Formats: sequence, C-alpha cells, structure tokens
Amino acid sequence: MTDTPLPEICDISLDGIATHEGRLVVFADTETPLPPLTRHADKLMRGALSRAAGSDGFARMKPGDGMSLAYPTGLAAESVQLIRLPKRADAAMLRRAGLSIGKAQGRRETLICANTLPLGEMLRAALLRAYQYEAQKSDPKPDFGPYRVMVKSPEAAQASVTEAAALARAVHLTRDLVNAPANVLTTTTFAAQIKGMESLGLKVEILEEAELHDLGMRALLAVGQGSESPSKVAVMHWQGAEGAPLAVVGKGVMFDTGGISLKPGAGMEEMTMDMGGAAVTVGLMQALATRKARANVVGLVGLVENMPDARAQRPGDVIKSMKGDMIEVINTDAEGRLVLADVLWYAQERFNPSAVIDLATLTGAIIIALGHEKAGVFANDDALANAFLKAASDVGEGAWRMPLDPDYDALIKSRIADIKNTGGRPAGSITAAQFLQCFIKPGTPWMHLDIAGVALTKSDSAHAPKGASGWGVLALDALIRARFEEA
Repeated sequence: MTDTPLPEICDISLDGIATHEGRLVVFADTETPLPPLTRHADKLMRGALSRAAGSDGFARMKPGDGMSLAYPTGLAAESVQLIRLPKRADAAMLRRAGLSIGKAQGRRETLICANTLPLGEMLRAALLRAYQYEAQKSDPKPDFGPYRVMVKSPEAAQASVTEAAALARAVHLTRDLVNAPANVLTTTTFAAQIKGMESLGLKVEILEEAELHDLGMRALLAVGQGSESPSKVAVMHWQGAEGAPLAVVGKGVMFDTGGISLKPGAGMEEMTMDMGGAAVTVGLMQALATRKARANVVGLVGLVENMPDARAQRPGDVIKSMKGDMIEVINTDAEGRLVLADVLWYAQERFNPSAVIDLATLTGAIIIALGHEKAGVFANDDALANAFLKAASDVGEGAWRMPLDPDYDALIKSRIADIKNTGGRPAGSITAAQFLQCFIKPGTPWMHLDIAGVALTKSDSAHAPKGASGWGVLALDALIRARFEEA
C-alpha cells in the first residue's frame, strides 16, 4: 500500500533555507510586503522573488496558485516554488496552495516555509495531490518525497499535521483499493485486508457464503453465483461512543463484466473500480479508528464479483431478497443495487442504526447528469442531506442533491414480481435510488451517494492525478464530526 510519510515539523532556521537541497516553498501576495521567510530567501536570491511577486504573471494567478524558479542563485535548492497566498487566507485558498505544492512534488524532500500559516488544510491537500499508484510496477518507487515544514511554533502545529496525514492515509488507502486490479484484489484478499484492520481497534467480522445463505441474502448471492470468487460481507465496527450507530454501507463489486448482460469491451478494464463504495467505507473506518473518533459507526461492505458463467443469474430471473421482496432481474448489469438491498436490510435488522448512508458506483446515468465533478446525493431526510452537502463543500468534494419521488416507482414496478431491478434509461440514477429506498425501513434517515462519476477519473482532478480519487472519505469524516460525534 502507499506509504504516506508524516510531514516533519521544524523550527525556523535561516541557515536551513540557504542549505536545503530539494524544493523550497515560499509564499507572497501582490502589493504587500514579503513575509519574513520569503524576504530572507529573496535576499539570498538577490531580489529574484521580489521581481517574481511584482510580475504581471504573478498578479494574474489565483490565490493558492504557484510559479517555480529553477536552480536559484544564492540557494542550494534545485527549485523555489512561490505560492500566491493572502495573509488571511481562507480554507479554500489554503487547500489550493496545498494542491499546487503536491502537484509539483517530486521524490526529493520539500521544505515549506510556513512560519505562522495554518497547516492542516494545506498539508492534507499537498499529500493528496502528490499521490501516485506504483504497486503494480516491476520496480516501484516511493510515491513522493517527504515534506519538512518550517514553523514558528512546532509543538502547537504538530496535532493538525498529524491529523492531516492520518486523513490523507485513509484517502490513499481508498485510492489504492480502487486502483488495484481484480486479479490482485479479490473478494478473499480484500476481506483479509479488512480483517487486518482489527489492529486499529476495529471489531471486524467476515460473513461467508453459508452464513449469507442462512441470513437470506439471496439477492447478493445471486450476483456472485457465476464467479469462482466467493461472495462475502465484511462488518467493521468502531464504537467510540454509546447509542445507536451510524451505518455506512459500501458496494463492493470487485469486477463487473455486466454478467449475462455483458458490457461492451471498450473500457471494461475500468470496472475494477466498481468496488469504490466499499473502498470509501474502508478508508472512512480507518480514519475514524486512527483519530479515535467519539462516534459509534458500523461499516458494512458486500463483496462480490459479477461474471458470466453457466451458473450466473439471467435476465428474467426472480430472486428473493433478505427483506422478503421478490425482485425481477431485468438486466444483470444492474447488480450493485441487489448487493446493497441485502446489506442495507441486514444493517438495519442487526444494528437498528440512527441513520444509514450507502455509497456505490451505481449508475452511468449519474455521469450523464453530473459529469465527473459531483456525486449524486439522494436522501429521505433533509437535515442529513444538508449536513452532508455542507461537509462536502467544506472539504472541497463536489456533491449535488438529486430528487426522490414516488412518481418514479412506476418505472420499477414488475409485472411478475414485487419490483424489478431497473427501470430502463429514463431517470436511471433516480430509479436506482428509488429501488434502494424500498429496502429502508420507514422512519430511518437514509442517504444514497452515487459516486460512479467521481470514484475514478480519466484525467487529473483538483485532488488527485488521474485514476482513483478517494472521493467521500473526507466528506463523510467531516459529516461524522459535525453530526454524529460526541462533543
């Protein structure tokens, strides 16, 4: 897994600025005096930073953007990155500065001359943007060099730095899981990795196929019955407080061929990401356990593989869910909702949660609606939805609320069973959410996050290089802090 080094915090040393041999990061803004550490570097560089900060190019940059000066005169550094940042920068500016730092990060140490700047938001963003997935290369290299941060009060800054690194590690774990190929990360190896999280203080159970059959999870089992990989459900419990838990449920389809309703070959290799909801759930549980969250949260993931086979379920099959509803399978590529239906019901039956949140790379339709910038948010509870949208905005993760309405239920009404697993192309992401809502008990606050557009990107995003984004770990952690954690 990705090694995320903890940034080193150090005292201010003017000699250290002169002798640092990697990249040096300093800060300035237009029409204001240079900060003290930038001013010292500028003196050593014979005014080069003053000239850069006074240039038209610097004035056109947004707060948080940066420019690089290579092999600067008067310093041992191989480059200096000058970041435009106002003295009273807000969280979004600090996050943008961190992304600029992370995007430029190489394999050598970077010295950040932060002085009295707030560090948590900036360093977390820098660690997230510097991520690279190397695990499948024949000669993997460290993903990025370490950060050393020069501050006025190292002891006071340490807590925010430690927390920023812990959250970045949780996001990196999620990305590693989503990026991993399906022959490496199987239902069995994923379950074993989750079991290993007991070392963090989580209580972990792995439910095997025989137990799932006894529980009546026939919808979930039907999805995986064409695969050689056994279907499983993993349950992770962090009990940092008393009372009813929050239940977070993730879709974990380790690879999705579409089953008998086979997907087109072009782009099918990306279906290793169809366990993105499970990966976010696992990353979130690591984050909560690492910071010893004062919250009661149970994370559940259904792990299956959807393969075509003589034993695979067929379009037209009727299966019985754990709830007891009879489901007509119209399209075997609408399999994630079958997995979630059983795990959602199990979570409510066993834990009687205060609220339920599920995450899934569920529909291509949400990409048509929202592109790759925002996840779709469906909820039966306005307070829960609004709290999540605020949390997502606060950490810079895009989310947009989508409608739920009984009028859409007619599209998933089955002629021969209680419900069918897809309503066709119209309102595809909405009918998928309406299907899931059938497996939520009346009175239970519930939110469904369709992350199909944000879990994996084909180009660099603000937070990450192309590939897995880890979207959702930060927003859900922020939501739990604000709404589900004891003071």
